Amino acid sequence: MQKQSYWAGIIALALTGVAGAQAVDDEPVTQLERILVTEGLTPIEQEKSGRAFTVITGEQLQQNQVRYVADALRLVPGFSVSRSGSFGGPTQVRVRGAEANHLLVMIDGVEVSETSTGEFDFASLLADDVDRIEVLRGPQSAFWGSNATAGVVNIITRRGERNGFKIGGRSEVGTDGTFLGGVSLSGGAENFDMALSGTFRRTDGFNISDFGSEKDGDRNVTLNGKFTADITPDLVVDGTLRYVDRESDIDPQDFNSGGAPDYAPGPFYGLVVDGNDWTRTQELFGSLGLTHKALDGAFTQKLRLTGSDGTRDNFSDGMLSFSDGSRYTGAYQATYQFDTPTLLEARHQFTGGYEWERETFAPSHLDETFERETNSIVGEYRGEFLDQLYLNAGIRRDFNDRFGDATTYSLSGAWRIPGSETRLHASVGTGVTNPTFFEQYGFVPSSFEGNASLTPEKSFGWDIGVEHRFFDGRLIADVTYFNQDLTDEIAVVFGGPPDFLSSPVNREGKSKRQGVEVSATVDLFNGFTATASYTYTDATEQTRAGGPRLDEIRRPRHSGSIGAAYTFYDDRARVFGEAVFNGKTEDVAFVPTLPSRVWLDAYTVVNIGGSLKFSDQLEGFARVENLFDEQYEEVFGYNTQGRTAFVGIKGAF
Repeated sequence: MQKQSYWAGIIALALTGVAGAQAVDDEPVTQLERILVTEGLTPIEQEKSGRAFTVITGEQLQQNQVRYVADALRLVPGFSVSRSGSFGGPTQVRVRGAEANHLLVMIDGVEVSETSTGEFDFASLLADDVDRIEVLRGPQSAFWGSNATAGVVNIITRRGERNGFKIGGRSEVGTDGTFLGGVSLSGGAENFDMALSGTFRRTDGFNISDFGSEKDGDRNVTLNGKFTADITPDLVVDGTLRYVDRESDIDPQDFNSGGAPDYAPGPFYGLVVDGNDWTRTQELFGSLGLTHKALDGAFTQKLRLTGSDGTRDNFSDGMLSFSDGSRYTGAYQATYQFDTPTLLEARHQFTGGYEWERETFAPSHLDETFERETNSIVGEYRGEFLDQLYLNAGIRRDFNDRFGDATTYSLSGAWRIPGSETRLHASVGTGVTNPTFFEQYGFVPSSFEGNASLTPEKSFGWDIGVEHRFFDGRLIADVTYFNQDLTDEIAVVFGGPPDFLSSPVNREGKSKRQGVEVSATVDLFNGFTATASYTYTDATEQTRAGGPRLDEIRRPRHSGSIGAAYTFYDDRARVFGEAVFNGKTEDVAFVPTLPSRVWLDAYTVVNIGGSLKFSDQLEGFARVENLFDEQYEEVFGYNTQGRTAFVGIKGAF
């Protein structure tokens, strides 16, 4: 009988959300797309940010028919995605060569990573209700705490438009028995807005193993709601609530021996084989926030509560196990801004805040719930000078009841060179990632045992880049160099006799990551648009101080993408195509006849599609994914999706 997950506590602040997107007074609504909500404690215009960032709009997701957020992130410089098999299979996202739990993931400002692993499984994240995705690269712990060691992804869902209501719907069918259906209701009155949406997607999938013929499918139900209400002209309340219920078929790796008398490895040892294994996750996230403005908008106070609860059930090798984790946070911050027009024509903004966080983890192998609590104080300064130089500084002190106290900082700056179309940007900062509950207390019979004495990982990183606009902004190109070190890296080592259990340890020395990110966008007058990105990543792990370095697994040295779209027929028709390139990568193998590390071949996946508006309310669309039926692996031993085709219709009334 599967364990049910219940959300049981107050809901907590993450310093952003609906109210945060309204931080610029008298800004027309159409300009909000240029605001970067996640850049620090307070929003800022994108061109004033000194950090390396990418914004993907909901319109882009809809036009390119992206169904999973993970697939949108494949196009972002510095990102690599590893999906274990079919849709719904465990999906890790890494940035700039770091680990998956070094990337902080939020949905509407609520941290959504699992407390057990410290990382977010992107397999559950459909893109159907997403309004925008904000991506920050580089250490961000000064603003967002533990796990923001290498970057932040904040998914912001759609909000309703005031003074009216709208009903929307979408339906899609495709190969492998795939069906997607979605409905939405959004709108509001003069002083409030709301949005409700529900999405269901299922697929029979394909066989992720090289052996047998069993298909591995996935079912996903996602419900989302949010609201904003003006209690007074200066007092705004907002809230969000999201529920995900997903069940996915998976195939196990065979670690069985051949039996007596010598118990040698079996013929499929270390390989992915057909099985009846499955995993089910239930996730509930919510937030409630209050924003008050005074002194004609110069003084702003925010209070937010957020909460999350997640349960993961795993059925493997005839046994059912589960883990249950929750995270509750509360935060208060106050911001004061003022101008000094006679001194460098400057604008200054100071923000101070306090945060509280409580995390819990309950594994099935122990009748015990582990918990830890963190109290933090945080400060931020923003300065604008001569309408061309923009500075940002942040500092944070974490008081953790399980680990030593930690201080992190962040500095960034952007300079728009006068009389030119060139903008320079740079940032430097530190990050910290606490050991996960599983690394400390996890247990897998005859395989893994946690280490309660682990200490947090620490990181220092910086980047510098230049952005230039050509042809009156029709072509925008950006080149950024990044460099980041990781100390006290947590890695799993394998023990010796008699039990041969693996266990995590803090490594000595430094793990180094460096590289170059290149991106470009083209927007021509005749309806043609294009994007391109390329990343070179050199990520190595330190086995011991002064010892040999190995490449980090599943992080290609070369990766990139290119996309193009053409709109015609009075803007009613659109066609698009994209190609995602992933260079060869190393992965681990536990097959006795193979080396402990193997190479996964480079691959290029091409997707095409198009849409046609039959009227202002009705639109049809179609796409083909993996057009050339590329055969490749993202994780050793796991097959990937071949050529598939989809067709659908959507409407809004």
